[in-house]
Amino acid sequence: MSSESLILFFIVGVILVGGAVLFSTFIAPSSKNPVKFEPYECGIATSGNAWIQFNVGYYLFAIIYLIFDVETVFLFPWGVVMKEVGLQAFVEILIFFSVLGLGLLYAWKKGALKWV
Repeated sequence: MSSESLILFFIVGVILVGGAVLFSTFIAPSSKNPVKFEPYECGIATSGNAWIQFNVGYYLFAIIYLIFDVETVFLFPWGVVMKEVGLQAFVEILIFFSVLGLGLLYAWKKGALKWV
């Protein structure tokens, strides 16, 4: 791929994204009602301070779940080509599982999987 086509691809991408953002700002319905900017949850007014801190463990647990959930998507294409590729695919999936296992072991040792 030449540098001219790469620059053209980048420029077209910026124009398309910018056009989509501008199009949505002009077409999307908007409301200037002051009630719209009040913080609420499920339509019920908040009681007390709305800026409370959550335990970072919840976020870590969610991120780890997403990582392992996305990684399982790679198992389907591997299963489809396993017969065709043979031993090479088997060795690669063993490496893949060992990296996932090391990541899980690391998260476990760091305490990212505790709900307390």
